[in-house]
Amino acid sequence: MTTLILNLQSLCWNPLTLLAFTGTGFYFSLKTRFFQFRHPVLIFRSTFGSLRKSGKSDGISPIAALSSALAACMGTGNIIGVAAALNAGGAGAVFWMVISALLGEMTCCAENVLSIEHRTKNDKNEWSGGSMAYIEKAFSSRRVACVFAVLCIGASLGMGNMTQSNAIAGVICHSGNIAPLSVGIVTATISGLIIIGGIRRIASFTEKLIPAVSLIFIAALITTIIVNCDNILPCLKEIITCAFGIKPVIGGAAGYSVSKAVKTGVARGVFSNEAGLGSSAIVHAASSEKSSAVQGMWGIVEVFIDTVLMCTLTALALMTSGAYTGENNLSEIEMNTAAFSEIFGRYSGGFVGVSLCIFAFATVIGWEYYGEKATEYAFGRKGVGFYRGIYLCCIAVGAAARLETVWALSDIFNALMAVPNLAALIILRKKAVQPLRAVLPLGIKR
Repeated sequence: MTTLILNLQSLCWNPLTLLAFTGTGFYFSLKTRFFQFRHPVLIFRSTFGSLRKSGKSDGISPIAALSSALAACMGTGNIIGVAAALNAGGAGAVFWMVISALLGEMTCCAENVLSIEHRTKNDKNEWSGGSMAYIEKAFSSRRVACVFAVLCIGASLGMGNMTQSNAIAGVICHSGNIAPLSVGIVTATISGLIIIGGIRRIASFTEKLIPAVSLIFIAALITTIIVNCDNILPCLKEIITCAFGIKPVIGGAAGYSVSKAVKTGVARGVFSNEAGLGSSAIVHAASSEKSSAVQGMWGIVEVFIDTVLMCTLTALALMTSGAYTGENNLSEIEMNTAAFSEIFGRYSGGFVGVSLCIFAFATVIGWEYYGEKATEYAFGRKGVGFYRGIYLCCIAVGAAARLETVWALSDIFNALMAVPNLAALIILRKKAVQPLRAVLPLGIKR
């Protein structure tokens, strides 16, 4: 059975799947005349520049929606994932990871635009719908949207839950004689106290946690890069040369090296920011922002922060510090620990461990909301309590389990989620672009 699941995982995440992600991002970039590059000032003014505006709240604040979305996607991928990309695809993977993210910004933008355009109020007077709502509209079929919702529930229990609690238990148990199950029970208890308050408590928690922790981690990355500033240009050169196979290699290995870098970089970019999966649109639909165009711009900001900023800085810190040498001598955790050793000394392992635990816990909280809203859509509000109970149990079980199969199943769920989501984006492409055209009537063509 395990072999079958692993083969299915490879089949789902084939080059055509990755091409679908990047192709969709490129399509929306082209249709908007590369809006994300041409209008950075407008994007900043419409997002962070408008935070001081006051008014009656009809949902969670846009910055809370952003924080919740970042909480879900900024898990172990931003720490372990970048190191894994370097080990698997070489320095060139960093370049393709950034390229896929820059294109993915417009995919996430389109998801957010459509989530605002098609959201509705539930019986608790909360905004609801997100990707399920626009998928139903695109296919004129609730069944297709329900299939997406069920896949989202599966992904939330696997990638968003068990794998993250397992990472938390791994760090804590490594530093002391503590049983993994005990860590899982404590994590589940704390999670339950937060998620029982619904989206407002989740948003309040992530709005306070994510910006603070992200800024601390970014500051540590920048400090590491500055300390090793003499290595910046050589590392950038290595990234470019490896990305295009310019670096001399033996025989036909150049083509294989580039292919591996592209595949690894694009895949890690998708896993990091989730643009194209339709997951983050679920929480952005709960925003109090009335303009779908502005909420779309928050999607651009989300992908930029998660991958273009965080993952790029992490890669540069690993490379400039010498933690990554291209010879795969260190594990992902060891690479991160070595990178920060120059500024934290013997406490670098603790810094990496604490950061990993916080980001992983935030992912647990963020993905619970995704699964909860998917459950509400597919099975009604009566199913939410049951889902929460299952989710909390999975946190405890995941901390003590071996998760190779769970990772593979989560990858399969993610790939299958992307199929109806990307198709819906293309079907509703005019509605996804139209609000941006209204913001810049002369800047975007049909």
